[in-house]
Amino acid sequence: MKKLVAKGATSLALLSLSALPVLAQDTAAAAEAPAVSPEVAYIFNTLLFLIGGFLVMWMAAGFAMLEAGLVRSKNVSMQCLKNIALYSIAGLMFWITGYNLMYTGVDGGFIGSIGPYAFDPVGGNALDTGYSTASDWFFQMVFCATTASIVSGTLAERIKLWPFLIFTVVLTGFIYPIAGSWQWGAGWLSERGFSDFAGSTLVHSVGGWAALSGAIILGARKGKYGADGSVHPFPGSSMPLATLGTFILWLGWFGFNGASQLAMGTINDVSDISRIFANTNMAACAGVVVAIILTQVLYKKVDVTMALNGALAGLVSITAEPLAPSVVQSVFIGAVGGAIVVFAVPMLDKLKIDDVVGAIPVHLLAGIWGTLIVPLSNDGASWGTQILGIAAYGVFTMVASAIVWFILKAAMGIRVTAEEEALGLDKVEIGVEAYPEFGTGSQRL
Repeated sequence: MKKLVAKGATSLALLSLSALPVLAQDTAAAAEAPAVSPEVAYIFNTLLFLIGGFLVMWMAAGFAMLEAGLVRSKNVSMQCLKNIALYSIAGLMFWITGYNLMYTGVDGGFIGSIGPYAFDPVGGNALDTGYSTASDWFFQMVFCATTASIVSGTLAERIKLWPFLIFTVVLTGFIYPIAGSWQWGAGWLSERGFSDFAGSTLVHSVGGWAALSGAIILGARKGKYGADGSVHPFPGSSMPLATLGTFILWLGWFGFNGASQLAMGTINDVSDISRIFANTNMAACAGVVVAIILTQVLYKKVDVTMALNGALAGLVSITAEPLAPSVVQSVFIGAVGGAIVVFAVPMLDKLKIDDVVGAIPVHLLAGIWGTLIVPLSNDGASWGTQILGIAAYGVFTMVASAIVWFILKAAMGIRVTAEEEALGLDKVEIGVEAYPEFGTGSQRL
């Protein structure tokens, strides 16, 4: 009847009284209709993983454009290379051992099994699981790649290429999968009732902790901080690129959160996915608006980079629980995320922690906030368990990342020289400048 009403009163007027019993019978039959077959549910669940997966994969382009826009022109090509490289490394490592470490044989413990993951045979199926095993692997893999993207932006403009790529191998093949196994692999935190729907902590904070560890060990860019405590801004090369990257990430986040429902075989699942989309969008909108208002009040001018990161912080904040909150709660959660960015960026500068793109406030701090606030809307979560999970992930990721960074620093060095940093990594590390007409490699006739 809802569809008929939507067409207007004219359509209703055409219904004769004799048709009403038929409509009543149809309605009753629809109410008694059996659930979809396992085969149909399998198809829809698999489609959800694949569609969500390629949306999250597209976020790799968003990270690349965001970073390309926020670094100086002499380092743009390097960020583009790092992002396509880290995505590719994540794909290989998550197949070689990452998926099994995260999901196979965890059984309430701390780690899964080691070894490559096997997909269904050609023409085969996994009806007992309710979805294609390859679709599940693909969806989980793109989350793994997202974690590494977070590190890339923070350490931009002064880290060597190969040490970063080696760290990416360890992060995507071991650190992230082991951490993920504690919750999503039915590990010890899952047994305790920790809740992180789509990865505010498991993905974003883990990436943020790894980035923070690297930033502290690597040090700030030359000239960023003066001896008198002053902070010298290094404006990014392209606000249009950074804005495009943000919109791409925003779009991809609907797959990130929506497909984390992990099922699309029932009406209830589809309704919940729709609700997740709406809540995700509202949180991002609130993050932007709050960042705009706060920068106007605090600095008398609106900072576009704060607005962009406000959107991302709102998205990260709602990721831990995008289904349960009401619209008002979603707006509140996203708004606080936007505020975190505005206040955390200058706080990091005071601590002389150089985060080129603002990934630590966006992914680490907003991720902590989003995870902590889950019990506000989810009665099944507890404040104590959420704090325990946040602390456990922080300690493990910081320590594991620091060990890898220190080993790389001792073995091969992780930072370019001051002269190379001044020339730009496009020229000295990879030999391809993004803007040769305007960069250090330009030649005047």
